[in-house]
Amino acid sequence: MAVPSSQWVILNGIRLIFQDLREASRAAEARFGLSGAQLFVLQTLAATAGMSVNELAARTFTHQSSVSGVVKKLVRRRLVRARRSRHDARRLELSLTAAGARVVKRAPDAAQARLIAGLNGLPDAERKRLARGVRRLVRAMGMEGREAAMFLEDHSPES
Repeated sequence: MAVPSSQWVILNGIRLIFQDLREASRAAEARFGLSGAQLFVLQTLAATAGMSVNELAARTFTHQSSVSGVVKKLVRRRLVRARRSRHDARRLELSLTAAGARVVKRAPDAAQARLIAGLNGLPDAERKRLARGVRRLVRAMGMEGREAAMFLEDHSPES
């Protein structure tokens, strides 16, 4: 049996990861009417109430504007509450509503959480090599400097 080329291994791995993310997002949509990104944000907020959008972006490894759009959708659906901090009026603190907590309780782990856990399970040196390789691939594809939305989430906060 021939050994697969490195390109085959890389593309197959990307396909498998994307397939898992897409299937999980479809399941969240069918069961809860939420995208996979929205479910991931709910589950992340469930772990630590009172986070700001910037803290949530850091925890989800996503740009602030992308997380902000997802949060706005969840606030409109009354799954997340955004309140001004009692200690700093400039700061919005995010927390789950009772309805949001019920969704989290019934939902499986978000695929993005599994992806992060998988990355965290890699040795540090391997994770750094992977990051360098992905950065070079993005640059080679002419996508450097572009902002990415959360996985399978429309970038527009209005949709």
